[in-house]
Amino acid sequence: MQVSKRFLALLDQQLAQFTDRPDLLALVVYLALPGENGKPSLVPIGQWPRQPALPAPPTPGASGGSTVSPDAGVELGEARRWLALRDDRLLLGALRVDADRWPWPRDLGDRLDATARCLTEALRLDLEQQRLGRELDRRDEQLRLLVHQLRNPLAALRTFGQLLLRRLEGDPGNRTLVDQLLGEQRQLNRYVDAIDLLAAPAVEPAPAPGALIAAAPEGTRLLLPAGLAGEAPASLQAILTPLLERASATASLQGRPWHGPAALPSWRGDGGAVGEIVANLLENAFRYSPAGSAVGLHCSASGSRAPEGAQAPLSLTVWDGGPAIPVLEREAIFQRGVRGSTGQGLSGSGLGLALARDLARGLGGELSLVVPPAAVDPALPSEGNAFQLSLPGP
Repeated sequence: MQVSKRFLALLDQQLAQFTDRPDLLALVVYLALPGENGKPSLVPIGQWPRQPALPAPPTPGASGGSTVSPDAGVELGEARRWLALRDDRLLLGALRVDADRWPWPRDLGDRLDATARCLTEALRLDLEQQRLGRELDRRDEQLRLLVHQLRNPLAALRTFGQLLLRRLEGDPGNRTLVDQLLGEQRQLNRYVDAIDLLAAPAVEPAPAPGALIAAAPEGTRLLLPAGLAGEAPASLQAILTPLLERASATASLQGRPWHGPAALPSWRGDGGAVGEIVANLLENAFRYSPAGSAVGLHCSASGSRAPEGAQAPLSLTVWDGGPAIPVLEREAIFQRGVRGSTGQGLSGSGLGLALARDLARGLGGELSLVVPPAAVDPALPSEGNAFQLSLPGP
């Protein structure tokens, strides 16, 4: 068990503040390591004033208390004391103080006590950070193993699906279902690839732009992993077709009305980001709206707002016919980890809308809640909720 460079820098700073004390002969800080006999062994890790070599560890009896150590230093008139660096009952280390007198002046004793407390807390945090780092490394290794093993059943699903397609040559209706299953399998592969990138050791200290970090501090962006970002612009039809087929199947299984768009506008853009936004909105609509209520996707492109020869801005709206989200929750639900009252008791992380809005703004657009859906288009229901994704032309 070793301490970090940051702790050693703090240690040097703390000890150097005593340069104004001529009555101090030496300060030495020791790290407590578990010994073979169950008793801690003290290893020197820093001292003041600096010398070519650190002093040897103290005698076993000297590490546990604050009595004067019976060695040659005392015979020369020095007063040596030990200040234990303890986290509750756990001995983390010790601060050895060699002075020319005992007892110390009151102001010196107060400063030494404050230094010991500072070093104790810093050492505790440093050792805890190292423990968490080792635990994170262990979990990353397990994650990489699970991702590796997950590829095997996904490959088997693809193989069986392709074999099933061959057997359904004369059954176009069922072939469509198998095509959809294979499409979902490809999407799962994309997620596995993205997880694999996140689990890989970082080449640089800072995360790559676009990394999805669920536990990111407030103010940082939640974006898609690089493995899910669109490599090239995709048509709106290519982006939405698999999602519309999935939504139609979900509505059929749940026994609720589904209203897809009559036609898709001509629009091209980041397929990975737009697909993830719409997928999150559809999932929320089916999960949180009451059973039997309608769900739909409305599309529109405003050609009048686009310059000549440019792509028109796009509006995609996922709506449901359930009860309106309470006014006080309508902006809060876009925050990470916040879920509306209608979602209490249901599964979910509270990240979907935060991720969707982040992605929308990253594309230069916006995601907003409109109540009721008829405010988006009079043809939509006069009751319910509508999440409107507005995207500019490229």
